Amino acid sequence: MKNQYINVHDLQTKYCLLRTSGVQSRHQISMSIWKIIVVVLLIYFGQVRLQAQSVFSPDELFQQARSAAFDKKDYPKAIELARIALEKSPGYTDIRTFLGRLYTWTGKYDLAKSAFLSALEDDPENEDVLLALLDLEYWNEHYNSALAFCDNGLKLHSDQEELLLRKAKILNALARYGEAYRVTADLIKKYPKNHSARSLLQSIRFDSSMNKVSISDDFTWFDGNYSDYLHNYPWNVLSMDYSRFTGVGPVIARINYGNRFNKEAFQLEMDAYPHLFKNVTAYVNIGVSDQSAVFPHYRVGLSLYAGLPSAFEAEAGFRLLYFSSSTWIYVAGVSKYYSNFWFNGRVYLVPNNQKMSHSYSFSTRYYFGGTDDYWKLSIGYGLSPDDANSTQSFVSDYKLRSKQFLVGFRKSVCKFNVVGFSVSLLNQEFGKGVYGNQINTSVTYIRKF
Repeated sequence: MKNQYINVHDLQTKYCLLRTSGVQSRHQISMSIWKIIVVVLLIYFGQVRLQAQSVFSPDELFQQARSAAFDKKDYPKAIELARIALEKSPGYTDIRTFLGRLYTWTGKYDLAKSAFLSALEDDPENEDVLLALLDLEYWNEHYNSALAFCDNGLKLHSDQEELLLRKAKILNALARYGEAYRVTADLIKKYPKNHSARSLLQSIRFDSSMNKVSISDDFTWFDGNYSDYLHNYPWNVLSMDYSRFTGVGPVIARINYGNRFNKEAFQLEMDAYPHLFKNVTAYVNIGVSDQSAVFPHYRVGLSLYAGLPSAFEAEAGFRLLYFSSSTWIYVAGVSKYYSNFWFNGRVYLVPNNQKMSHSYSFSTRYYFGGTDDYWKLSIGYGLSPDDANSTQSFVSDYKLRSKQFLVGFRKSVCKFNVVGFSVSLLNQEFGKGVYGNQINTSVTYIRKF
């Protein structure tokens, strides 16, 4: 008689095998179902596409694409319909131009430019295509390329109103103000009702202002903790400067009057921002004074600014302040433009000051108009050699600590005038372990001409 005992281990093994086999079968069935669904969808959309190709004419597809883009904001569908229409009628310039605009609106700039160039090749005299291409190049700051396309268009349409207006805008963006002014003035003579041209003429006059003078007054109040240290004397710094935009960059001459510790002094400064190479600009500063109790006897500053991808900019440089001895300060920073905002972070390092002194600052601006229309906010820890109110603190060998908060604004008035105001609160260590609060106000007026 055969073994009548049942091997429990064998039964468990068989059960697990059957269960695993069942799971695998269900998994395979599930995968098969999904494959079928995908194939059906591909066939369905392929049939829809074939139906669109066979049933609708290019004009009807063009209208459907426009409806999808303007009424439903469905740009992918509009692009697909426009491409189907072009397959049926490759030489339909209006559809290819519209496809280029769709690519532009969806950020596909290379495809947009390719579409415009293809349309322009089919129809070199088509003004709509040329204007669309010019707008694409202008918005992407490809000004030289845009100018070349514009000049080619003006050879065919010498008096075309929109082409002349765009050429003036491009020349203004290239800082070729004299040419921009002449083109705009000629445009207004030919088309006196063109209000955009008149507005542009005013902007060119404003942008081409090569000179400006400014005056600013900084006043600092101290709380009672400073009474023994400052003998209750507030500080005042009055500055006047003249700026000239030259071929290599802006140059600024400045005279500062300071009243501190019940002493008066003058300081002469010169700033320059020369363009060195492509995307590289420098900052150079030289200053001298007759009274180190108010200003350093002399100061020197140098920074290099390098443009980086994605609207970033990096800075590296130094500041040298000489009172009774030299103090070197090294600076590094990074800036970023995002939408209407500008962000800047900086660090200052001072060696041989308890091994290494360090300060930090973060600033931001929100632009609500032109380059002279913004709100600003700044917070900082430590001292900044670029702040005339804090340079005196670098005399100390002790690592002084401070915290600062600033808020202010700048606004252009009647194009050629700019006014600004800021207020800041500074909590500063002015002696070892001795702190006090300062409130500083600054008022600025600038006149461009």
